Amino acid sequence: MFPSGKSAARNLSDGIAAFSRSDARKAWWQLVNTIVPYLGVMALMTFSVVRGWPYPVTLLLAIPAAGLSIRIFIFFHDCCHDSFFASKRANRIVGYVTGILTFTPFDDWKRNHNIHHATAGDLDHRGTGAVWTMTVDDYLGASRLKRLGYRLVRNPFFLLLVVPFWLSMLSYRIPRWSAGRASMISVMITNLGLAGIVTAFALTVGWKTYLMVQVPVTLMAWTLGVWLFYVQHQYEDAYWARADERNSLDAALKGSSYYKLPGFLQWMTGSIGLHHIHHLRPRIPNYHLQACQDAVPSLQLVRPLTLSKSFGSLALNLWDEQQQKMVGFGAIRTRARVRV
Repeated sequence: MFPSGKSAARNLSDGIAAFSRSDARKAWWQLVNTIVPYLGVMALMTFSVVRGWPYPVTLLLAIPAAGLSIRIFIFFHDCCHDSFFASKRANRIVGYVTGILTFTPFDDWKRNHNIHHATAGDLDHRGTGAVWTMTVDDYLGASRLKRLGYRLVRNPFFLLLVVPFWLSMLSYRIPRWSAGRASMISVMITNLGLAGIVTAFALTVGWKTYLMVQVPVTLMAWTLGVWLFYVQHQYEDAYWARADERNSLDAALKGSSYYKLPGFLQWMTGSIGLHHIHHLRPRIPNYHLQACQDAVPSLQLVRPLTLSKSFGSLALNLWDEQQQKMVGFGAIRTRARVRV
């Protein structure tokens, strides 16, 4: 059990402070060792299509390209937190470039993600930048239509197939007045960047070739990205509390998973599995997360979520305020008020 209280919070804050410093050399090296091979694999995929290789070969090449795309997204994510570089200008420029490469508008995503950090684990402020989560009481009191919609959204096939397509291809392509001027401009700039890439392909190897290369990479990457985002806050012993009772330290260390992945997968995902540290101190860049975990003994008291156990999270759909844990739909079937 992780120690609580103001003294524990102060000690922890002191222990992780040094890891909040950005390191330009590490940041630039990450960009080189990821974007260069990403572009190389994308070029090989393009070559395979142009030369008429069997398309399954192209799809096999899409797997490492998607993995590298996820890693690029982590750099984008760090830029949104102004942690990748010490310079805000550098974070913004690199954030926009990596955002175009990963189909994500910088300011629009940054706005929603900051709201997510501010409200993570808060039952009274759910929704923005997070997976739709209902409590047992919410579900029992909802209309039949709303319950059916919630079941659809929480269905693994919908979550991991439809949602990635909706987000990458449609949702983030639409500027919204309600999001503010900066968010709208970032969507339009990202769309213009993508249009430029499509035009370049169309004038050289053809737009069909572009679609055959880019679409599988993007959908694979976004599917894995949605899964990572889901499992970071959706597991049995997660943390949720009402606004007046919410504790930010508990929200970070109990409500954000320590997703312990094998070495290569941790590299590919930019150590984002150490999500408990990220929510504790978002200014810690990805390249310092593991060092922080190793150096601070109290962080090692957080129980890790293993890869094999994480798949069970797909069966957990509702937060039970009475039991203080995530439960599946089956756990409430016997309650008299449930209308299936």
